[in-house]
Amino acid sequence: MKIVAIVQARLGSKRLPNKVIKVIDGSSMIEILLKRLSRSKLITKIVVATSIDSKDNKLKLLINKLGYDCEQGSIDNVLNRYICVAEKYEADIVVRITGDCPLVDPEIVDKVINKFKEDSVDYCSNTNPPTFPDGLDVEVFTLDALKKSSSMTTNKSDLEHVTPYLKESGNFKTSCLENEVDLSEMRWTVDESIDFEVISEIFNNFSPDVNFSWLKILELKKSSPDIFKNSSLIRNEGFSMGNGQKLWKRAKQIIPGGNMLLSKRPEMFLPDLWPSYFSKSKGCTVWDLDGKKYIDMSIMGIGTNILGYGHPEVDEAVHKTIDSGNMSTLNCPEEVHLAEKLIEINPWADMVRFARSGGEANAIAIRIARAATNKDKVAICGYHGWHDWYLSVNLGDNQNLTNHLLPGLDPKGVPDSLKDTVFSFNYNDFEALVNLVKKEDIGIIKMEVERTVGPKDNFLIKVREFATAHNIVLIFDECTSGFRETFGGLYKKYNVEPDMAMYGKALGNGYAITAVVGKKEIMEAAQTTFISSTFWTERIGPTAAIKTLEVMERDETWKTITKLGLYARSQIQNLANKHQINITQWGISALTGYTFLGRHPLHYKTLITQEMLKKGYLAGNSLYVCIHHTESVIDEFIYNLNPIFSLIKECEDGRDINSLLSGPICHSGFERLN
Repeated sequence: MKIVAIVQARLGSKRLPNKVIKVIDGSSMIEILLKRLSRSKLITKIVVATSIDSKDNKLKLLINKLGYDCEQGSIDNVLNRYICVAEKYEADIVVRITGDCPLVDPEIVDKVINKFKEDSVDYCSNTNPPTFPDGLDVEVFTLDALKKSSSMTTNKSDLEHVTPYLKESGNFKTSCLENEVDLSEMRWTVDESIDFEVISEIFNNFSPDVNFSWLKILELKKSSPDIFKNSSLIRNEGFSMGNGQKLWKRAKQIIPGGNMLLSKRPEMFLPDLWPSYFSKSKGCTVWDLDGKKYIDMSIMGIGTNILGYGHPEVDEAVHKTIDSGNMSTLNCPEEVHLAEKLIEINPWADMVRFARSGGEANAIAIRIARAATNKDKVAICGYHGWHDWYLSVNLGDNQNLTNHLLPGLDPKGVPDSLKDTVFSFNYNDFEALVNLVKKEDIGIIKMEVERTVGPKDNFLIKVREFATAHNIVLIFDECTSGFRETFGGLYKKYNVEPDMAMYGKALGNGYAITAVVGKKEIMEAAQTTFISSTFWTERIGPTAAIKTLEVMERDETWKTITKLGLYARSQIQNLANKHQINITQWGISALTGYTFLGRHPLHYKTLITQEMLKKGYLAGNSLYVCIHHTESVIDEFIYNLNPIFSLIKECEDGRDINSLLSGPICHSGFERLN
């Protein structure tokens, strides 16, 4: 009988790209694997099966150079890839080995083959149940059984992982080679960078010998346990992980924090289980990297998409700009038209500067205001970005931002020389502001108009009058609140005008554009200092903003999202009342959120995200409303949320919340409080 070992390998690993050609002690991992496997006494032929992806052409060349056959087949249907290779090489029996297991042991391979023959089965392995270390996996089956399984299943997982149907369907005779002692908790495979470090240390320990027995590795583990530092990783974790989760694990190895934005990290929603990345978005619907579809009842691109994802008119305008050219030595005319429109929306303002992020816009405003006033000291209330000028308020006392979104933030990296240049005061505490100005030579007051609660006792009017009386520049940060309840800044709702204001988030409906608007006598100070960036002059952002404003004004979108936000808020409150759950609601209507006042608020939030994900929703305890969140969409969302609130009530009455969670609870470091 012809026994063909087919080694499954590719370069496009989701968690550790190019892992099979990574070098260990001078040789590629796949070369070491093939050398060890070739010592099997029963295998007739060894063939590497890779994909037709162009990236894997490099692997095929390497395998051929090493003197082994390599065949290319389907990227996703690996089961079919195996069948094609087995048929080409006229295999009676197929031995499946994966390319991320360089410690494969030929003695164990032969034992599984003999077990297969002795038991006269269709399928035999040493993994069902697993008792050998992870990384010594061997599967043996007939070509006939493989072809039969292919004809009986269309399940994506079965096609990708080759053998699940063979061993789990009950339609085949199976057996298993079990070790005398269960060693399945040991991890000798390579899925992540830490795995590769462990495997490299093992081979380096035995160098130059690459053919040492698996029993020698057991001895090494006893004498040098510190080498085996990947034991916390879960066996076959990748089998159940989505592509987004795999990519996130990769990201955290090469990007500090995993991404550029704290509020988009999976840990803020559902650690280990959040889909993490999207492949497509439209309206209020998002598709992940596995093609799963979700209704976004969460933060809608951190509040950037009032018109929904992929608004056709905005995108069409951007496409035309791209076709015409986004960048040039000359300036884009759109920024002039956009500036004129923003001044029309804000008639108290005379001039505009542009940037591409809210943090940049805030930093620009502070630079201009300081230049205009010749004063350094700033009083702040609210969240204003990540730049040094803002975080300096926490120098000396890292609790100064406790009521401004970032409690306990340590301002590492911010120069100590900026200490006592920025001071915080709490929203609605007018006396605190007055006392601060009396104590310090404040030249600028910078604040959000509203975030979690509205003004009380004419707070905003008092601030305006006080700033005017003391010749202080008053800046309103409308990056989050702008265009939510009015066509322009939220300040219009309260009949109070600033000296400067910033717009971001919704201005470009997902495209990067922010603006600083202000009075001429202040804004002209931009010419006395240096504020500049190449990509503040690109064309896409202004184009998107002009069309976004046009659609907003025509459709009065702020009225729509305000109404929908109030409706969502009332339905959530009704649900809480129904189940006798105490919550507190916060935020402006179109940026609504709620907090559980019970025993385990973060656990409950995590449970909502976990269970709603199963139902096809991205959800937590906040909803940033767009025009596509119709009442019917909200009603369906509430219908699916109802049984989860019932579970939360059970937990309030004594049920163990931890028994309902499949992983860790979400992180809590992102509070928005005035």
